[in-house]
Parts: sequence; C-alpha cells; structure tokens
Amino acid sequence: MKMRTGRRTAIAGLRIRHQHGFAFKRIIVVAAMLGLLVALIALKIMTGAEGEKRVAAKQDVTVIMNALTLYRRDNGRYPTQEQGLLALTGKPSTKPVPIFWKEGGYLHRLPNDPWGNVYRYLNPGVHGEVDVFSYGADAKQGGEGDDADIGSWE
Repeated sequence: MKMRTGRRTAIAGLRIRHQHGFAFKRIIVVAAMLGLLVALIALKIMTGAEGEKRVAAKQDVTVIMNALTLYRRDNGRYPTQEQGLLALTGKPSTKPVPIFWKEGGYLHRLPNDPWGNVYRYLNPGVHGEVDVFSYGADAKQGGEGDDADIGSWE
C-alpha cells in the first residue's frame, strides 16, 4: 500500500522523508568541478610552460593579497615593510605587534614564485596601498613577455 501525503511517502507503514535540494547541490558541485577541469585543460592547450608559470604567479599573488586583506581586517593595518610577508605565516615581534593576529597565521606557508624566487612586498605600494609582485622569469625589474613583472595591480 502506497500513500502519498505531503513530502512524505508511506510504504507499508514506514515513513521516508524526501530530500529535495540534495541532488541539486550535487549537480552544482559536479558542474563546478567540471568547469574547473575544462578551464585547466584550456589553459594547458592555450599556454606553454612559461605561460603556465605566469598564470600560477598571478594566482599566488591573488592568494597572498587575500591573506593580506584578512590580516588588515583583523589588525587594522597591513604588515609594515619590515615585517613583510612573513607576518602572514608567523606573528610579528617588531612594532607594531598585531593584537588580533589569527592563531595559525593567514597562510600555511609563504610560496616562492614559479621560478623559485620570493614574492616581493612593498608597503606603501607604488600601485596601491600595498604591492605584492614577482619580477618574472628573469628575476629582474621590468622586462617583456615571460620576463615581465607580475603584480597585484594587474
């Protein structure tokens, strides 16, 4: 005997609750994963190895800038030039010592750019309140193509 009442179905005396929306969430997650996969494949096809490094550097700069924004939100200011980007992974001991520094840090570790060099930090920045950048493949300021600087202002 099957009887339908509202959102529940009674089968032989048992009530089973339907989970509307659960399948929709699964579809959204799968679609997002497929979209990411397609984007990565397209990136691989459209760019060479150095082009991929430039894209990776831009992503790193974005992640670092997001961490700096969280640091500023918690502490009312960006790390000083002296404190540098290391303030995102360990609590600074130089003044001004952040009062509300997030336990565990803002980044698990500070990445190097894809060419093995440290990311640069300027406070105050030239292009914004702060700047985060890589000098590119040649590790020198300026340049063109793969040697061009990659920064938070782009």
